[in-house]
Amino acid sequence: MTTNVLGDVVEQMVGNAARVEVLMPPGTDPHEFAASARQVAELRSADALVASGLGLEGSLADTIEAARSDGVLVITATDALPAATRDRHFYTDPVLMRTAAAGVAAGLAASLPALDTPAVAQRTGRYLAALAALDGEVGEVLADVPEARRVLVTNHEVLGPFARRYGFEVLGAVRRGGSTLAEPGAADLAALADLLAARDVPVVFGDASSSSRLIDALAAEGTGVRVETLYTESLGGSGTGATTYVDMVRTNARRIAAALGQPEG
Repeated sequence: MTTNVLGDVVEQMVGNAARVEVLMPPGTDPHEFAASARQVAELRSADALVASGLGLEGSLADTIEAARSDGVLVITATDALPAATRDRHFYTDPVLMRTAAAGVAAGLAASLPALDTPAVAQRTGRYLAALAALDGEVGEVLADVPEARRVLVTNHEVLGPFARRYGFEVLGAVRRGGSTLAEPGAADLAALADLLAARDVPVVFGDASSSSRLIDALAAEGTGVRVETLYTESLGGSGTGATTYVDMVRTNARRIAAALGQPEG
């Protein structure tokens, strides 16, 4: 697996029927990750590689293609999504993740006999049901956020699928585009600060696996906003409430609801 998010999802489905190795440890920004020589060698000798796709893995693109050329089965999670919904951050929407996970499971079972078993099929069915239930839970957690406060400003453009699923507006991002590598200029930050003031936005959402330097600077520029940290690029370590994909989505929903809920008074 490339990302730890996909690693957890696949492990939940296949259990001990296969050894699941993950390139990116918890807390890793996939846009910035660089594989070691040992990891590249292991990847190119794997039975199968599950990648997210659409450029999320950044510098791993050439390595993934080299593995494919070596005969490694490469399954790209975003390929299972309807064309209109494809987004590198699809996993912020558990319904899209459920579709992608089902596609990955089908691809693995079709090519690897050890994963084409009733036990794996049962595990996969239970996990897909858990993702469907997670969508309902997230909707309930967010239900009390007033319409006027359903506005998201993030470190970079990462919550688009989440916003479309649950009725939020993505107002802007400190780093434009879907990568944490973009560096905004002073004029960009000033324009965003003005927008925050004009819309009376109370919070900007950062990411636990990315530098908070720019987002902290924006919050300090008299905007009156505070910074709330989410897990949008990576699972978290022990004690974070984001050690699995399901926990990550649940924790993010609760933090967004608490940050944007009806203010007291």
